[in-house]
Amino acid sequence: MDAIKLEDVQSYIDQFAAKPVYVHLETTNGAYASHFNQNAYNVGAYIRNAQLTYHQGKIVEHNGSFRVGLKHDIGWIYAEGLTDYEFSEQGHLLLAGHDNQGRLMVALEISQEPFSY
Repeated sequence: MDAIKLEDVQSYIDQFAAKPVYVHLETTNGAYASHFNQNAYNVGAYIRNAQLTYHQGKIVEHNGSFRVGLKHDIGWIYAEGLTDYEFSEQGHLLLAGHDNQGRLMVALEISQEPFSY
């Protein structure tokens, strides 16, 4: 993965607009929190292969990382804390947010095909 370049990622987001896509969105501090501190509060969210058509997608810089929002018919999906991206050979836009130790904290993926891995 590469560090996010706002203009490049916006271009990829725009490619998927007004088309049915599959979205993977995941947040976690998972085992990271409780592994180092038994009193830490674990949080996480996970959704895989949610199908939707968004009409507008936007990436903005926010406090040293990035936020991506996807506006669809009845609301928004967004992820923040994103730091890295990749556009795969399969045509998937993969976005991730890593903490200062390189651990995954948030992932947002968009594809015209369901994710199988």
